[in-house]
Amino acid sequence: MRKTALVPTTPSDARRSARVLEPSERISEVLFGLIMVITFTGSLSIAEAGRDDVRTMIIGALGCNLAWGIIDGIFYLLASLAERGRHVMTLNAVHDAADPQRAEQVIANALSPLMASVLEPADLKLIHQRLLKLPRAGLARLNRQDATGALAVFLLVFFSTFPVTIPFLFVRHIPTAMRASNGIALLMLLVAGWAYGRAVGRSRWAFSAGMAALGSSLVALTIALGG
Repeated sequence: MRKTALVPTTPSDARRSARVLEPSERISEVLFGLIMVITFTGSLSIAEAGRDDVRTMIIGALGCNLAWGIIDGIFYLLASLAERGRHVMTLNAVHDAADPQRAEQVIANALSPLMASVLEPADLKLIHQRLLKLPRAGLARLNRQDATGALAVFLLVFFSTFPVTIPFLFVRHIPTAMRASNGIALLMLLVAGWAYGRAVGRSRWAFSAGMAALGSSLVALTIALGG
């Protein structure tokens, strides 16, 4: 989940311009939708499938990713609300602290371990003073940016279905369509793995190869089972 400001209910938070989804989150959603649709395209038997089977597969893949896109979007909203709630509780706990030391401990606990480890006592004191200038926060609420993020999650999961299913719409020879679909899926996994490795600061080659290996394993399993 993306990081929000320490106090998301302040006017400055409403004016800030932050990414709706971080790159790693966008790639993760694409990977999720892609792997879901591969399980559907892999359900076809090259030897026995007809056009009715292809139609059923496409409808099933679209329907499944539609449902999971909605569910994932709702989870995104719930996680956003929980994160904002933690920030509200942090601000109010700072206001309610019995002494400055307790307030500064609350602030340190709200930060990531890395951030907290590099702050000096004077830094925590400054943050404490600035937070006290803010009014107590009310109930955590979702905003337009959260709705936009949930919509982005839904669209990424849902539309990742289409590239893999396109060959079945335009190629009537099912074995050819299957191979083309598998090739597109593997290429997307390769690119997504490369991008994810870059986003998380790890080896792009390793993540790219890992994602391609995952896709290859799914395709190989499908072929072994008669797909």
